[in-house]
Amino acid sequence: MAQQKKMVENITSMEEDFSQWYTDVVKKAELMDYSSVKGCMVIEPYGYAIWENIQREMDARFKKLGVQNVYMPLLIPESLLQKEKDHIEGFAPECAVVTEGGGEKLAEKLFIRPTSEVLFCEHYQKVIHSYRDLPKLYNQWCSVLRWEKTTRPFLRGMEFLWQEGHTMHETAQEAEEFTLKMLHVYDEVYRDVLAIPPVIGKKTEKEKFAGAEATYTLEPMMHNGVALQGGTSHYFGDGFAKAFDITFTGRDNGLHHPYQTSWGMSTRLIGAVIMVHGDDSGLVLPPKIAPIQVAIVPVAQHKPGVLEKAAELRDRLADKYRVKLDDSDNSPGWKFAQYEMQGVPLRVEIGPKDMENGQCVLVRRDTREKQFVSLDQLEAAVEQGLQDLHDAMYQRALKNLEEKTFTAATYEEFLDTAQNKPGFIKAMWCGDSACEDKIKEDTGGVKSRCIPFEEEQLSDVCVCCGKPARHMVYWGRQY
Repeated sequence: MAQQKKMVENITSMEEDFSQWYTDVVKKAELMDYSSVKGCMVIEPYGYAIWENIQREMDARFKKLGVQNVYMPLLIPESLLQKEKDHIEGFAPECAVVTEGGGEKLAEKLFIRPTSEVLFCEHYQKVIHSYRDLPKLYNQWCSVLRWEKTTRPFLRGMEFLWQEGHTMHETAQEAEEFTLKMLHVYDEVYRDVLAIPPVIGKKTEKEKFAGAEATYTLEPMMHNGVALQGGTSHYFGDGFAKAFDITFTGRDNGLHHPYQTSWGMSTRLIGAVIMVHGDDSGLVLPPKIAPIQVAIVPVAQHKPGVLEKAAELRDRLADKYRVKLDDSDNSPGWKFAQYEMQGVPLRVEIGPKDMENGQCVLVRRDTREKQFVSLDQLEAAVEQGLQDLHDAMYQRALKNLEEKTFTAATYEEFLDTAQNKPGFIKAMWCGDSACEDKIKEDTGGVKSRCIPFEEEQLSDVCVCCGKPARHMVYWGRQY
C-alpha cells in the first residue's frame, strides 16, 4: 500500500500545475521517453499501442470510403517544393534541410518532409490522364519533421507520427464534399472512439493552411480550458494541380485540372486524450483505444485455485477484449495503482472469498466504482461496463466544454473573460484579420479557433472594432 501511495503522490496535482501534471503522466504511465534530440521522443510500447489502436479505428473508416494507403519519400528536392509558392512560404521557417550526403555536398538541397502535398502532386502528374483515373483517394501513415521552437510530448514535437490524406477529384464540388466528409469522419473518431466532443468549423483566412482555399478544423477542449487543433481537412481547389501541371482529359474531351483535398491527424490525439480525460492518478483511457481494456488482478494468489480461476476468466474474455492477467509477485495494491496510472478502463479482482461466492469484483477506472458480478455474468458485465464508461467519459468532457464556453458582446467583456476564465469565447467578428491580430496582442495569445457551421447571432457588430459583424467565432488559447 505504501508503494501505491508513493506512485500516486509522484504525480503533481493538475490543479496545482497542469503542465507538470501532464509531463508526470506521460512519463510515469510509460508512454514516452526523451531522446538526445530536443523535440524528438521515444514512443514506448504502451504509448505506441494507443497509437496503433487509434490508427486501426481511423484506417478502417478511411477504407470504407475507398481510400488507399501509399507511402511517399522522406526527402523533397528544393525545386519541387518551390513549385507551390504559398505552400513553401508557409512552411519555410519549420523546414529541416539536408545539404550533404555520402560525405559530399549535394547539388540540390533536400528538405525533410514537413508535409507531403508536393510529393503527391508529383506522383499524380504521372498517373492522372483521364477522368476515368479519378478520384484518386490516397493516404499515408508516416512521420514528418517540423523545426518547432517550443516542444511538448505528443502535443508539439519536431518529429511526429500522423496520417495525411491527399485526394484528387474531377470537380470542385466533389472535392469540397470530400473535404467535409473527412472532417466528419474525424468528428466521429473523436466522439465514438476518443469520447471527446470537439467544436468543428472553418478556419479564418489568416489561420487556414498554407496553399489552401479553405481549412476546416476540430477543436477539442482540454481539462484546463486550453484548446487543441486536433485535426484539419483542407480544400485546395486546383492551385496545386496548376502549379504541377496535373491535367486530365474530361468527359468533353477537353483538358482540365483536377481539384485537391488534404486532411490529417497526428499523435497529438494522444495528448488530447490525456488532457481531456486524465486525473490525479494518471491516465483514463477510452475503452476503444486502451491497450489493456480489462486487467485481471488475483487477490491472495498464493491460495489454491486463485491463479487458475483468474486464468479461466482471462481466457473467457480474451476473444473479445484486450485482457491482461497480472500474476506477478507485486502486491495487489501496487497493481491497482499501476493500472490506474495506465488508465485501464476495467479491473477484475478475484480472490478466495469471491470464488466461494461465485463472483468477482469489477472496478471502473473513471469513478473507481466497485461492482460485485456473478461469474456467469462476467462477459455481459464487462461489455456494459466498457460502454457505460465511454458514455460517462464523453458526458464529463461535454460538461467541461459547456462550462468553459463563454460569450462576449463587448470588447471589455471579451478581455475580462480572456484574462479570468480559461476556455472558449464566442464573439462576433467583422472578418478583418487586423482584429485577429489586435485580439491576440491584447490578450497575450487568444486566437480564432474556428467559425462554427452553426453560427449564433450574438450581436450585429464585431466585438473588437464595432464594425458590422460577418461571423460568430470561437476564440481561445491553444497548445
